[in-house]
Order: sequence, then structure tokens, then C-alpha cells
Amino acid sequence: MAAELAIALVGVVGTLAGTLTVTALQHRAARAARAERTEQERRRELVQAVTALVAALAAHRRTMWARERLRLTGADDAVYAEARSESHRTRSDITAPLVTLAILAPALAPAAQNAARATYALRGATDHTALDRARTQAAHAGERLVAGAAEHLA
Repeated sequence: MAAELAIALVGVVGTLAGTLTVTALQHRAARAARAERTEQERRRELVQAVTALVAALAAHRRTMWARERLRLTGADDAVYAEARSESHRTRSDITAPLVTLAILAPALAPAAQNAARATYALRGATDHTALDRARTQAAHAGERLVAGAAEHLA
């Protein structure tokens, strides 16, 4: 009878141990899956932030280039005022994605700030050559931001 009780006890302990092991493995797998989903979501948010920032910088770069060309050619005050107003709008469109990017990936913040500063540098160009050079430099700064983000995500 003692042998039968011992065998039954070993069976119960074995069943409990198996159940605990399976539960622990399922919990670990679920936690790993949640971590993977969180990481994928963070990567997706970062890609969206970089994309939004680069698009906003490109829009502001185009607007500033047009505005400064008008200024350099002595355009009508009303036309220039309209272009200036548009440049203010496109500049403000940079703020949200710039902040989002800095929060999601602080390592990319310097490249993002450099790209923004390069775009802002179109303002006050002394001549058409300087304006075109500033536009090219701003575009390259945006490209460096994209390359840095790709490297960060790799």
C-alpha cells in the first residue's frame, strides 16, 4: 500500500511540475510576443516621425526657396507677403515631428536639428547662388537624417 501511495504521489508531483513548466513557458512566450509587438510599434512610430519631419522640411525648403527668390528679384509686396505667410505655416509644421523624433530616438535629435537649421538657413540669402547652395545643403542634411535613421533602425 505504501508503494502504491508513493507511486500516486510521484504521479501527482510530476503532473504539477509539468503544469507549472508549461505555464511558465507560455507566460515567457506571451511576454516575448508583447515585447516584439512593442518594439515593432516603436519602430513604426519612428519611421512615421522621420517621414513626417523630412516631408515638413522639404515643404519648408521649397517654400523658403520660392519666398527668397521673390525677395531677391524684388517681387510685389503682396506676393512676397503671401509667400512669407506660407513659409511661416510650413515652418510651424516642422515642430511636431521634430519633437516626436527627439523623444522616440534621442540619438537622431542632432541630425534632425541640423536638418532643420540647414532649412532655416535659406532665409536671408544674399543672392541666387547662395540661395541655391543653401537649398542643396539643406537637402543633403535631410538625406543624412534619413541615412542616420536607417542605420538606427538596422
